[in-house]
Amino acid sequence: MKPSSFLLVLDQGSSGSRAAAFGADGGIAAAAHRKLSPSYPAAGRVEYDAEKLVSGQLAALDEVLDALPKGAELRGLAVACQRSTIVLWDRRTGEPLCPAPSWQDGRASDLLGRVRLLNPAVHAVTGLYKTPYYSASKLAWCLQHIPAVSRAAASGDLLAGPVASYLLWRLSGGKIFACDYSLAQRTLLFNTGKLRWEPRLLSAFKVPLRALPSVLPSGAAYGEIDLRGRRVPVAAVIGDQQAAQAGLGACGEGAAGLNYGTGAFLMAATGGRPLRLKGMLNSIGWDSSAAATSYYVEATMNSCGTALEWLKQRFGLLKGVEDAAAACAAAGPRTMVLPAIGGIGAPYWDYSTYTTVTGLTPQTGRDEVIRGFVEGIAFMLADSFHHMKAGGVKINSLRASGGLSNLDALLSAQADLCGVEVLRMPDSEATARGAAMTAASALGLRWFGGPPAASAVFKPRMDEKRRKELLSAWRAFVRDAARMSKSLRKFRALDPR
Repeated sequence: MKPSSFLLVLDQGSSGSRAAAFGADGGIAAAAHRKLSPSYPAAGRVEYDAEKLVSGQLAALDEVLDALPKGAELRGLAVACQRSTIVLWDRRTGEPLCPAPSWQDGRASDLLGRVRLLNPAVHAVTGLYKTPYYSASKLAWCLQHIPAVSRAAASGDLLAGPVASYLLWRLSGGKIFACDYSLAQRTLLFNTGKLRWEPRLLSAFKVPLRALPSVLPSGAAYGEIDLRGRRVPVAAVIGDQQAAQAGLGACGEGAAGLNYGTGAFLMAATGGRPLRLKGMLNSIGWDSSAAATSYYVEATMNSCGTALEWLKQRFGLLKGVEDAAAACAAAGPRTMVLPAIGGIGAPYWDYSTYTTVTGLTPQTGRDEVIRGFVEGIAFMLADSFHHMKAGGVKINSLRASGGLSNLDALLSAQADLCGVEVLRMPDSEATARGAAMTAASALGLRWFGGPPAASAVFKPRMDEKRRKELLSAWRAFVRDAARMSKSLRKFRALDPR
């Protein structure tokens, strides 16, 4: 093996586009990042400029290529990207037809209510639930409301797919139009049992099959792209959360990954067969062949990093994670917060309950509110954790990653409320590492060893009796918040004058 051989990774996330080069020792030889921010043009709408998605990602890739030794051998490319965000573009020109609706975008809530599909039937086919945060309803909304999209569909020129599909289309000059099973699933149009686009769902959402990408295993021969005169095979395409699980080594029975990012995602491996639990998602894992498809039971939380960002931007209560850490350490009596910005995900799937705060007293101040939001994240995820355990999922420890995993108060609360050790993983590049591992497996390269060791371990300190009391109080709080929100909406009490 040449000492200057590398695997390239594109990691396109909700808040930034990263590129990295991994060497034969499994380490990162070069990395670059470009910040990315969605726009919020109207209530419920969150979208990206698709051209900026591409330009930022390519700028990061160029920086990495510039940093590599002259004559470096590029063994392959892997692409990991945010799930459920969808790009719509013209087959002839490659130009976006509209801004790309983010996975956080809820514009199609009303449309979704008119789709005559029951949640149990949708869950049985897709492993997901009928919510506006998956791509199908966003695509249907664009077909109905954006003339350029409907015209392209009528002429057969519409292409639509995850961000990875658009990146590869652009990088290959239109020769590669594909995604993997994990990304296809997040459209709500994919049959996870038969590993194909589902005709009944395409018909229900009025989505033309010819507009959708080919679907392959995560690690596969996707084709080749030209990078500065060198032909580079695309060896992996994968959803960011699945890649993170692989990078953290949270793929075996008993280990689960917990990623605190823009949203939060708790995923536990269930092997080669999906385990269907009410209120939980069945997600396709990473694989290198159709025969080796693996599955996870997954809980998603829509508001994690966004909750603290909301406190920062709207109220000026903190500047960053360091401020949150200090506030949690200084806080007095508990304030309970249900962080429902963007809706409540697993296990409730409730998109009408407001963010709710209770326990305010004359002694409540900034610190107590911040800690309430931090603990609210831990409570939500602990609720899902115990839901999984009750359904027979074995979880002996949690491997934590993502920006908020640096917050001791959060991981300490998570350990207490879940009753298992929480391991802070040192690899901030878990997603990129997992994507590179998937590509290496597909290419037959043995560049990666075992998972990284934890940089810190948080052990539960709370006794079982107190844990059960707090979780019972939390669930009652969620029920009461939902009831109150329903009443407020019924009487339009919060409408502007």
